[in-house]
Amino acid sequence: MEFIWLMGYPWLKKISISENLLFFEKNLILILLNGWQIMEITKQFLKDLVYQVNGAAIEVHKALGPGLLESVYQRCMAKEFLIRGLSFQYEMVVPVCYKGVELETDLRCDFFVEKILVLELKAVEKILPIHEAQIISYMKLLSSPEGLLINFNTVNIFKEGQRTYVNELFRKLPEE
Repeated sequence: MEFIWLMGYPWLKKISISENLLFFEKNLILILLNGWQIMEITKQFLKDLVYQVNGAAIEVHKALGPGLLESVYQRCMAKEFLIRGLSFQYEMVVPVCYKGVELETDLRCDFFVEKILVLELKAVEKILPIHEAQIISYMKLLSSPEGLLINFNTVNIFKEGQRTYVNELFRKLPEE
């Protein structure tokens, strides 16, 4: 099976369908468009994506170490995502829709990776409940089933610097 990029999605495979179909249920995606299918998001896909993002964070942390400002790690993570071929939105404004009206807010997600994974970076002494509330809010507003919070102010990113969050959307995803 050959995968290609189309509209920023890496999960496309060619199928023989003559009509265009489009199905969305939040980020549980199955799209048939001009014979291309965007595969349904699975827990395994997200697990692999989190693995890649963690690998990028470990690479950045290995090069820079702890003790820098969050903005430095953000720039380096963006570069690492480009090197790894991951699509992402950086400092993305998080939309808030209330009663059918999109409201302007100051909410900004550090990274929205592959249009499915919320990534928040920190460079703090300790992750606080407000940081967790922030990522959970972004996951809900972006209809993202999984989020990753990485604190670069640690000795070991893998053991103590990353936390994964899931919600009800994740629980609905198929395993494979």
